[in-house]
Amino acid sequence: MSELHYLSATELAHLIRTRQVSAVELLQAHLDRIEQVNPRVNAIVTLVAEQALEAAKAADAAEPGGPLHGLPVAHKDLVDTANIRTTYGSPIFSENIPEKDDLIVQRLRAAGAITVGKTNTPEFGTGSHTVNEVFGATRNPYDLSKSAGGSSGGAAVALATGMVPLADGSDMGGSLRNPASFCNVVGLRPTPGRVPVVSDTNAWYTLSVLGPMARTVEDVTLMFGAIAGFDRRSPYSIKEVFAPEPEEGVAGLRVAWSPDLGGLPVDERTAAVTATAPGVFERLGAHVEQVELDLSGAEDAFRTYRAWNYALSFSDLDRLGPNTRWNVEQGRQVTGADLARAEQARSGLYQRMAAFFDTYDVLIAPVSQVPPFPVEQPHVSEINGLPLPDYLSWMRSAYWISVLHSPAASVPAGFTTDDLPVGVQIVGRPFEDARVLRVARAFEQATGHGRRRPPL
Repeated sequence: MSELHYLSATELAHLIRTRQVSAVELLQAHLDRIEQVNPRVNAIVTLVAEQALEAAKAADAAEPGGPLHGLPVAHKDLVDTANIRTTYGSPIFSENIPEKDDLIVQRLRAAGAITVGKTNTPEFGTGSHTVNEVFGATRNPYDLSKSAGGSSGGAAVALATGMVPLADGSDMGGSLRNPASFCNVVGLRPTPGRVPVVSDTNAWYTLSVLGPMARTVEDVTLMFGAIAGFDRRSPYSIKEVFAPEPEEGVAGLRVAWSPDLGGLPVDERTAAVTATAPGVFERLGAHVEQVELDLSGAEDAFRTYRAWNYALSFSDLDRLGPNTRWNVEQGRQVTGADLARAEQARSGLYQRMAAFFDTYDVLIAPVSQVPPFPVEQPHVSEINGLPLPDYLSWMRSAYWISVLHSPAASVPAGFTTDDLPVGVQIVGRPFEDARVLRVARAFEQATGHGRRRPPL
């Protein structure tokens, strides 16, 4: 009880329901932790302590209701929070205060969670390195000289350091998975439509999703149950109610292992850690087979749709940062023929992977192609001596998966010889989010890597 901030959300929810701990006590423990460590890592960029305290008092005065009753939560600074500063990591919106909550925030509050603040993100979530002109860089708690990943880097660091037990994030090209890998926590990219996104401008865009992050798979599952569910304002929202799989373990499951997702360069340190994952699954009774993947078409499809979306979303804004501006310029060059080619490539890839998942239950692979890199470095420019053409290229192991319409989780897989976290990516059939979480939990329980705390 002396370290409430590092208990799991599931444990904390039980303590609150049984009145062993009050919501006010729990909030204060996390506020104390934020005061202690946040100045060193810069994860929570807007704190609403007084508002949170009022909400905690109200939670204590009420009967425990929702599954997250009284639990502190932080929201990524890309989602709108009513009457709380929301900058999207951009100087253009540095003083923006929305009038209403986004749907994911509404659902978390309806489940009883208490908002403590906003977590850092690069401008408009652009890139897998959390730094912006408004708040600066978020630092990796396992090595303060390293990047926390992104774009949900502030969320991952807040979790890893015990500042909150739960945090939301978003993922287009790896933004839930990459920072989870870099910071030794768990992030789930759900099947598109599981967590609805309400939009007036790009309602049919399926590459970008919202999802849960936590320190354990059980906590991610708990939070996922609160934010998943149908909403008619999202045209591809899933009506099926999410429920965890009743089975435990992975015995008998067919696991495909790809060390490089079909020929991608992977840093030797990362490769050494992720190479231990197949043996874990074999010891748990799964049937593991190394495979040669054909993800051709993923690169063109992702870049084309990403660029098109950036032009659609941000073309009207001035004073954009260099990464966002570059993406907008790429999008302005996209033609109808480009979109037709991307759609054809993605459709063919989807059908090939549907056949692949007739044989295998899940695919395991590296989350990121590199371990955490220096925080002053804008992006990864080479891997194993191989130069990369632009700032996106080092993220292919994550964004190729984004194109598949599949759920994918990042789970702690171990540490490099210089003590940097590395995650393994667990990818499932579209709509089988529960299977991915089941496999992730079995791996987590067998290894225990996620229990290693940062040396702050």
